Amino acid sequence: MVRCAQGMLVISTPFHRYWKNLASALTNRFDTHWPPLRDFGHVKFFSRKTLSRLVLEGGFSVIDFMRVGRIPPLAYSMIVVAVKPQ
Repeated sequence: MVRCAQGMLVISTPFHRYWKNLASALTNRFDTHWPPLRDFGHVKFFSRKTLSRLVLEGGFSVIDFMRVGRIPPLAYSMIVVAVKPQ
């Protein structure tokens, strides 16, 4: 299905690939451990929740999230695809 849009956004970001980060994500504490929405620092770690928040704040609608590499729970990367409606 082709969608008409002003723009398409594709972002790839590292996924929590270390056991400590995976454990933090599974217990829903990842965002408080590595707060990606802070204004300082250049290294950011995103969960699906925080990446979705930024995409939505930019006026985009999320189409899909994918994980790349290994099996999904231990993926290397997370990819989000979004569109900005006309």
